[in-house]
Amino acid sequence: MKKISTSFQEAVADIQDGATLMVGGFGLCGIPENLIQALVDKGVKDLTVISNNCGIDDWGLGPLLKNKQIKKMIGSYVGENKEFERQVLAGELEVELTPQGTLAEKIRAGGAGIPAFYTPAGVGTPIAEGKETKIFNGREYLLEEALTADFSFVRAWKGDKMGNLVYHKTARNFNPMIAAAGKVTIAEVETLCEIGELDPNFIHTPSVYVQMIIEGKQEKRIERLTVRK
Repeated sequence: MKKISTSFQEAVADIQDGATLMVGGFGLCGIPENLIQALVDKGVKDLTVISNNCGIDDWGLGPLLKNKQIKKMIGSYVGENKEFERQVLAGELEVELTPQGTLAEKIRAGGAGIPAFYTPAGVGTPIAEGKETKIFNGREYLLEEALTADFSFVRAWKGDKMGNLVYHKTARNFNPMIAAAGKVTIAEVETLCEIGELDPNFIHTPSVYVQMIIEGKQEKRIERLTVRK
């Protein structure tokens, strides 16, 4: 059995100032919202956060940003977060924007123990500045280094007490690769199952990648509600 935390405050207790943190999710879909809020409450600062985007102003990673707890953000777009945009333009936040597919592969490579890889994405753009390039079959490729983190936060639909995880539809997004790329992975699950309840044929993240698991109810806010006029 893996460590089963009894509170979200306990789950984030070991995260200190200056840590590198990967966070699953895409917009507000599949985010470990309770773990993020516990980190807001803890007040740690100077974090380097690796995530597809930074949530919205008042939810997801947004409150961490608003509290100036994030020193550097590595992601693929600014998105709907006005405070993110303001901090970037004001030079208050270090940002490393990466093409979304490249970001996904950098995280996947980190979890697989691959230190770097070549990709055509970003060649001839500011993303390539200072990076090695090489020609393969007459085409130029850019060398990108893998990403890992001190801690990974992921959100799953179901998890068992061994740490095996199952994600629900599009809420899977970046979560499986982020689970593999953290030195310590903490999984927030909607339903905690007994060992043997989950069909091994449908496990998305094996227990070997998970160090701690916690069950929690989620709001599941919608980033932008669109209804028919």
